[in-house]
Amino acid sequence: MMIRKIIKIDEEKCNGCGACASACHEGAIEIIGGKAVLTREDYCDGLGDCLPECPTGAISFEEREAPAYDETAVLAAKQKKRKEQGTKMFHAGCPGTQARQMAPVKTENTPSQTSLAASQLGQWPCQIQLVPVNAPYFNGAKLLIAADCTAYAHASIHQDFMRGKVTLIGCPKLDSVDYSEKIAAIVKNNDIRSVTVLRMEVPCCGGLEMAVKKALQESGKWIPWQTVTISIDGKILED
Repeated sequence: MMIRKIIKIDEEKCNGCGACASACHEGAIEIIGGKAVLTREDYCDGLGDCLPECPTGAISFEEREAPAYDETAVLAAKQKKRKEQGTKMFHAGCPGTQARQMAPVKTENTPSQTSLAASQLGQWPCQIQLVPVNAPYFNGAKLLIAADCTAYAHASIHQDFMRGKVTLIGCPKLDSVDYSEKIAAIVKNNDIRSVTVLRMEVPCCGGLEMAVKKALQESGKWIPWQTVTISIDGKILED
């Protein structure tokens, strides 16, 4: 043990978005019970890559007694994770941006198959930031709020999720906005029947789910909602 600089997480401010866990190259932070937790002090190098990613200011530095940073253990943990995932990774950065090579299922692109793949997008625009709050298609609508990448990861997203719903898309990692305000306004001002959140398995996608939770709370309405998680290779993950 030694006195050194290490991060501190304010549980009250943390919204569980997972941005810090994604930014931590060492894997020292995990999301447990909807909150960020420093699970391995010996994995924290004290450089603070996670600080700029936190949207609520829940992370800060402190100097206290803690185990020394163990670079050997960090590298070993990364190698173990790569083997468990069984995919090729080309750098050890954010889990959501690690390059992976997968083998897509080969199918014949026949005219009959193409005709079945009709678009189920029923409105325009579909970006959360661009859609009008009082658009008429929201009345009596079932909302699908989907992370951008889900459309590319899950091949049959139109038939499996978009059909019969108003689709809104966004990326909490790339868009520097609080989606909850816009979503709450849509729910408040329209007769929304249900909400489905479609996210990727990567931690940074948790920001979309948290935004919807916050929006539903702020709306003051009780609306049935669910979250569906898609794996990087396109599978629907069980809760």
